[in-house]
Amino acid sequence: MELIKPSIPRGTRDFLPEQMLKRQYVINIIKNVFEKYGYQPLETPSIEKLDILSGKYGDEGDQLMFKILKRGTGIEKLGKELNQFSFGDFREVADLGLRYDLTVPLCRVIAMYRNEITLPFKRYQIQPVWRAERPQKGRYREFFQCDADNVGSASMLADAETIAIINEILLKLGFYKFKIKINNRKILSGIVEYSGVNPELGTEVCIAIDKLEKIGVDGVVAELKQRNIAESAIAKILPILEISGDVATVLNDVSTVLKISPIGSEGVSETSELIEYLAAMAIAPENYLVDLHLARGLTYYTGPIFESIVEEPKIGSLTGGGRYDQLIGMFLGENIPATGTTLGIERIIDVMTELDMLPQTKTMTQVLVTMFDESTKSASIKLVQKLRQADINAELYFESGGLKKQFKYADKLGIPFVIIMGPDEVEKNQASLKNMVSGEQQQLAVDQILQILKQ
Repeated sequence: MELIKPSIPRGTRDFLPEQMLKRQYVINIIKNVFEKYGYQPLETPSIEKLDILSGKYGDEGDQLMFKILKRGTGIEKLGKELNQFSFGDFREVADLGLRYDLTVPLCRVIAMYRNEITLPFKRYQIQPVWRAERPQKGRYREFFQCDADNVGSASMLADAETIAIINEILLKLGFYKFKIKINNRKILSGIVEYSGVNPELGTEVCIAIDKLEKIGVDGVVAELKQRNIAESAIAKILPILEISGDVATVLNDVSTVLKISPIGSEGVSETSELIEYLAAMAIAPENYLVDLHLARGLTYYTGPIFESIVEEPKIGSLTGGGRYDQLIGMFLGENIPATGTTLGIERIIDVMTELDMLPQTKTMTQVLVTMFDESTKSASIKLVQKLRQADINAELYFESGGLKKQFKYADKLGIPFVIIMGPDEVEKNQASLKNMVSGEQQQLAVDQILQILKQ
């Protein structure tokens, strides 16, 4: 029998116990903040119908979507009975897809359970998603998203609360040098209107100016020209992108420029209101800014948009989100306002690992109870059960004999305490507790050991 070489697909990862403990540490902090703000948990299937997913993420999103082959089309015979298989439309052979994000499934849930859900509906969801990306640092084909969304409120207060959640999560995770960038899709529409660009090319303008930090002004100009934007329009767009300063200055300056644009003025007004709420929530002004070239890639945003970055290391955005008041209407037939954010858990963990911000815990086990020999086995079993009944994470070593081997096992796993239950300890109705960090060992009554381990 030929030996199978073990491997995993590119862009996916295994998480061994030590890695999982670090991931759980981050996820638990995020969940606790979500629940503090009144958000409830939700889960949806990994597989969705393709007509639910398609057309919600733009052309690029449709290309990056993992599609699942139908059964019974004949394509499953490729490589066996068939050498080739042809079809005109991929929908002939695929009608399902792997979940691309958590927002579209949420919209489907709202539409399906409209009469069972009370609005406003505040939900959080932490599940894997899949994208056919080219794997690179901080970018995977299978990764977890952590989303929090508020469905049913058109108030800018809902958007401000979302930003407050982002702010608190980043602080609790230990980030202090970060920026939450804020913009509004209506401001971007106003820039398109002010510059005289055909509204049908508005998305092209947004895609180009969103790349300003990556490719610079010259790069944006070249990209706008490539997307058939007139030079006269580009000449109007560039000065807006150069607006800078504190939040008040940026909003004042862009308000002056876009005063002739109703949609742009509405975007400025919404952003000003949102900023007022952030101040009322005591969000530190140095943690957020108004970024006029922030566009966000997804086409379903309709109002405020936001993403957060750490200033060092530069690994891209850690969170992203915004308001999408029309997406649910595609499923329900009536628009329901909604806003939310997604946290890139993989990038957050990558950054925290690089900055040495994660706890160095190797195991959740607090103590290892050794097996001295067959004569003490019953005492060791009784002791480990007593420890567990006291809510102490205790592991029992199964094979008797060879304490050196058992100490080495505990040391390798990072178990902080070891209990020896030898004949002498059994006779005295005691146990020996060894601190694996300090090396200190003492013979104590079991109740004393319980007190030490509970500290």
